[in-house]
Amino acid sequence: MQDQAITVYRQLEELPGRSAVAIGCFDGVHLGHREVISRAARGAQEGMIPTAYTFDPSRMGGAGGKGAPALATPEEKLRLLAGLGVKRVCEPEFSQVRGLSPEEFVDRVLCGLLHAGLVCCGYNFHFGRGGKADAAELARLCARRGVRVDIAPEVAVDGVSVSSTAIRELLAAGEVERANALLGRRFGFAFPVVHGRRLGHLMDTPTINQPFPEGFVQPRFGVYAAVAWVDGRPYCGVANIGVKPTVGSDRVLAETWMPDFSGDLYGRPVPVELLRFIRPEQKFPGVPELRAQILRDGETARKIVEETALQTGEAVI
Repeated sequence: MQDQAITVYRQLEELPGRSAVAIGCFDGVHLGHREVISRAARGAQEGMIPTAYTFDPSRMGGAGGKGAPALATPEEKLRLLAGLGVKRVCEPEFSQVRGLSPEEFVDRVLCGLLHAGLVCCGYNFHFGRGGKADAAELARLCARRGVRVDIAPEVAVDGVSVSSTAIRELLAAGEVERANALLGRRFGFAFPVVHGRRLGHLMDTPTINQPFPEGFVQPRFGVYAAVAWVDGRPYCGVANIGVKPTVGSDRVLAETWMPDFSGDLYGRPVPVELLRFIRPEQKFPGVPELRAQILRDGETARKIVEETALQTGEAVI
């Protein structure tokens, strides 16, 4: 399957050519992941094809359990990988390799199917049945088979080791600015816009409603200053993430008001990027009080967006 200049393989199968393999979950394609991927991308200089061997972390729980929630949608993950020079992605069901020993994984998958000439991983990488083998063991096994291994060191930002776990914890605490620093990009989503109860229209603060899919990380419930992208143009946004306690919602969703946009976005996957946490989600006595707070949040969000635009040079509407 072709996607954004990347060929995606959903099954374990033999790939043509010689691969420079970046191996890992790459669920957020954060700064630590990028260190691994960039090393594999350099394999193109030796005639190898940069290839990401990866999994969906939300489906790695085993025995019917749930794995860790994803930090990027599958589409965003592919877009980010393509931007880093990856030409193809092998993303099989984890169950297809879960029971392989370290030796079997190297022989059958890396050498037999991917024809790896170079394998790149993180310093804390584990693999094989039960995850008992580490990066040093991978290097030892590959060396015996004439395959180079490049182990990326730990990446830290302001003294914090970059990891998907750390980013999830920061998002859960509403510390989106620190999470963005570890990601190396703004945390966001581009879920399809669905119809709501049109209360925003009645309050003259029309919003786009985007339900969070199962398996995607949920930031701290509350209101955020955000940037929403429509047809490649950035707009100031106020995003409420949660269950709308004043009027009620049966699911977690992002409800984003763009004061300077007017138009029909139903069914479209609108990208929304979070800049800063403004306040926790709260229940108001009624709709008038809710509307007054939304307007105040809009003023706060605009100041944050304008401040950010001055720092980045973005022409936010």
